[in-house]
Amino acid sequence: MKKRHLKTAVASQLILFVFLVFNQNSYALALQDDSQTFDEYKGRVIGDDTKKPLVFADVSVVSTNISTITNKEGEFTLKVPKSLSSNSIKISFLGYESQEVSLSSLRGENNTISLNVITTQLSQVNINVPKDARALVKATLENREEKYLNNKTLMTAFYRETIKKRNRNASLAEAVVKIYKEPYSTSKSDAVELIKSRKNTNYSRLDTLAVKLQGGPFSALYSDIVKYKDYIFDKELFDYYNFSFGNSTQINNRQVYVVNFEQQPNIVTPLYRGKLYIDAENFALISANYSLNVENKDEAVKLFVRKKPRLVKVEPEEALYRVDYKTTPDGKWYYSYSNVQLAFRVKWRKKLFGSTYTLNIEMAITDWTKNITSALNRNNRIRPTVILTDEASGFSDPGFWGEYNIIEPEKSIESAIRKISRQLEKIDSKKK
Repeated sequence: MKKRHLKTAVASQLILFVFLVFNQNSYALALQDDSQTFDEYKGRVIGDDTKKPLVFADVSVVSTNISTITNKEGEFTLKVPKSLSSNSIKISFLGYESQEVSLSSLRGENNTISLNVITTQLSQVNINVPKDARALVKATLENREEKYLNNKTLMTAFYRETIKKRNRNASLAEAVVKIYKEPYSTSKSDAVELIKSRKNTNYSRLDTLAVKLQGGPFSALYSDIVKYKDYIFDKELFDYYNFSFGNSTQINNRQVYVVNFEQQPNIVTPLYRGKLYIDAENFALISANYSLNVENKDEAVKLFVRKKPRLVKVEPEEALYRVDYKTTPDGKWYYSYSNVQLAFRVKWRKKLFGSTYTLNIEMAITDWTKNITSALNRNNRIRPTVILTDEASGFSDPGFWGEYNIIEPEKSIESAIRKISRQLEKIDSKKK
């Protein structure tokens, strides 16, 4: 494969810097938002068939653009303006029946919402669907201006990235950002503005080796396959994949075709494999789960590591991606959520054992408006090369986020935050 194609294939990947750092501390940043003009609802979404949490279920306020996503425990927090207290929320998850619940019937906390699994046989509603899976994917990636938002859109998003060492939390950074989303019909890239951010890092848990994630919110944003399709399915890379139909399903009461894809066995360059969930009515991509092939570790590592100490060896072990889209009342689709998980092994050549690090990033669109006239604040603009943990100042009190909707943190993350914060407080008190 030509070098140009290789660069295209990896443009959306996370780029890692591995280098030595000195001990340093994070301190709390106290920012308050006193405008209590919203109600907060906390709850948990489970499957009625398994009674287990539904991870990444969508929770949105009906007839608005306000939404959030459940975490790995199926938990959510949703902040709703008091003016919308008579509305309902809609909960949806792939393969389950959507459910609407009135806000008036919810408590502030400890709400449990159970979704029923779809058991009905799917009908063949679209006789025009291509019989060949490859042709269906091509049809899905074409005519973006007809299926997706074709206006400049200002989106509010919540972003989180975590670093774990041997499954123990070592670093957490969070941010609220504004995304200046360009129309899907153009090739112009999106812009991102930082609104609020915070971080906490336990450098002792990272030892003296720090792994910095370059890209921040852009690493999540580039998972938007429809907008940035050339990162995976450019015209020539497309021919290096095999496509096949899987079992159809439903989401939000819409029939969905499932297409499996994977790189052909004779291709040695790391490409992708996964599932595409395509709306049966208009052939729009509404969700995708995929992973990078890291079997060829010598080639795969080139996609992630920009520079590192000479005596350090880095091997990618896993790279997983997810992206979801929502539809507007007038039937246009748009990017709503993405998640990226990367595991890699770091080993010093003079040491007997190495360490496994896991990076997880996720970003959820929590509100948006069309036909914007507001301009990007260039002083707060985030560049694709940003390292968010360098931009964030510290961890804050619960009022830091004000009315912004965030993804409820996992219990393991909450526990790690408390432990790290106590350690930093002890360090601070000793200095005084």
